[in-house]
Amino acid sequence: MFQFTYYTPTMVVFGRGAEEKTGALVKAQGCKKVLIHYGGGSAARSGLLERIKDSLTRAGVAHMELGGVVPNPRLSLVYQGIELAREEGVDFILAVGGGSVIDSSKAIAYGAAEEADVWDLYDRARKAKACLPVGVVLTIAAAGSEMSNSSVITKDEGGVKRGYNDDLCRPRFAVMNPELTMTLPPYQTASGCVDILMHTMERYFTPNGTMEITDSIAEGLMRTVMKNAVILRDDPQNYEARAEVMWAGSLSHNGLTGCGSDGGDWAPHGLEHEMGGMFDVTHGAGLAAVWGSWARYVYRDCLDRFVRFAVNVMGVDGSGTAQDVALAGIKAMEDFYRSIHMPTCFSELGISPTREQLKTMAHMLHIASGGKKGAAKVLYEADFLNIYENANH
Repeated sequence: MFQFTYYTPTMVVFGRGAEEKTGALVKAQGCKKVLIHYGGGSAARSGLLERIKDSLTRAGVAHMELGGVVPNPRLSLVYQGIELAREEGVDFILAVGGGSVIDSSKAIAYGAAEEADVWDLYDRARKAKACLPVGVVLTIAAAGSEMSNSSVITKDEGGVKRGYNDDLCRPRFAVMNPELTMTLPPYQTASGCVDILMHTMERYFTPNGTMEITDSIAEGLMRTVMKNAVILRDDPQNYEARAEVMWAGSLSHNGLTGCGSDGGDWAPHGLEHEMGGMFDVTHGAGLAAVWGSWARYVYRDCLDRFVRFAVNVMGVDGSGTAQDVALAGIKAMEDFYRSIHMPTCFSELGISPTREQLKTMAHMLHIASGGKKGAAKVLYEADFLNIYENANH
């Protein structure tokens, strides 16, 4: 194992009706004016937005709102939010939504706290020095952004999708009511489950710095998500399954499942970011579509981990050769993806990249990663292209 620092400052308020406490939670932060940031019309149609505003009003907290966040959140709306926050003297950003809304809120919080261009952070030109406080009312279990230090933004020009990690943006609190996820379409629920699994697997598939307790937590989390994803496929209103998945989403990306490791692999996320930037695909579905091709490309270089995954997570009989067991585990995961109606290749995802588009995505990832990415196997531009080609069927 490696030395590590585990930092999770986010207060979690979990359970039925938890959103009614939002006003008190914001007031406790000592802020004067809140920007409520959200996505499309669902927050308003469901009545959640009004309940949030009523809670803030009861707490005596001034507030304003900015909607319009889309999947793969856009830099243009971030700039709009920054300008609004500066003009109105906003000192707290409240995200009401899922990962895209939270990531957009974090970017606004960075930009409103400093004069420099916020895109410089995502373009790796500088590091943040300040960030407005952020709070979350979570409506989608997926990204784990409600407890993480990360955010991902897409630049409108060229569809450049980039992430930035900094503890300054970790939310002060996260309000989690599993009931708020019950209106999600099945595709979004399943995509969220894949994202949760992938956040765990990114940290799990690494040859360096593993710990037995961390591995056991990660394996238990993955088994729990898979079990409850199937339950939610058949019974979308199941509160207990919603609760299990929602809490797993937070634990998968707050650093817990990476304690003691070398930081994890993150190549599948890098591969998907370029797909999301070019084709605007749903993040979890994009991850599922490329994962099998990545896994078959790298498993020999991280064989022990893939064998352990196959046996401990996927329930594969471990009596065969290490290679056969590892491949059986990869196939079992792809079978799981299909069982919850997630894609396992580009055609199932609904995209058909040309050879030139594949080369462009590989080159963009080369630039974004500084030339290489991965821990299970270190990958370079030619490897990125090979994995894309293997997934393009």
